[in-house]
Parts: sequence; C-alpha cells; structure tokens
Amino acid sequence: MSATENRDRITARVSQPIATKLQAAADLTGATLNQFLIQAAIEKADKIIDHERTIYFSREDAALFIKMLDNPTPPNSALKKAFGRHGNKANDDSVRSRTGKNT
Repeated sequence: MSATENRDRITARVSQPIATKLQAAADLTGATLNQFLIQAAIEKADKIIDHERTIYFSREDAALFIKMLDNPTPPNSALKKAFGRHGNKANDDSVRSRTGKNT
C-alpha cells in the first residue's frame, strides 16, 4: 500500500458474546480481530455484489433467449426510423470530426 493512500475507519459496537465469538474465530484463523472482520466483510460484500450483477435464467428462459438471438424479429417502422436518425447523426459527427467544422 502507498503511504499516501487515504484510509477510512469503520467502527462497530457489539455485545460481549459476539465480540468473544468473533475473537475466537479470528484466533482459529491466525488473524487479528481487525483482519478477520475485514476479510469476512469483503467476502460477504463480494457475494452480494456478484449475486446482484448476475442474471439467472431457468432452462426454458435461456432456451428462449438463445432462440430470440438466433432468430431476431425484423425491425418495426419505429426502430427503422430510430436507426435512420442515429445513422444521420453519426454521419454528421464523423464529417465534423474530419473537417474540424461545427455546422
């Protein structure tokens, strides 16, 4: 760690039985209580973040999703219009960046 790295402090008040239990667990792992608490919190945070960022499909949903990717429905008129507007904007931006002119 860099000597200039900013650090935050986290404190928690717990009952004596909980503190004793946490210290016993830390002792069994050979870590200080602080190291144990940080590692446990990081592991739990990683699990929660991973769970929230993962999309779960049933077999049926996954099969339907793959089928839709393999056989997309043709674009409707609103989508074609949106693509046209986007294409024109992208072309206008490309011309401006090559010529250096803002029109």
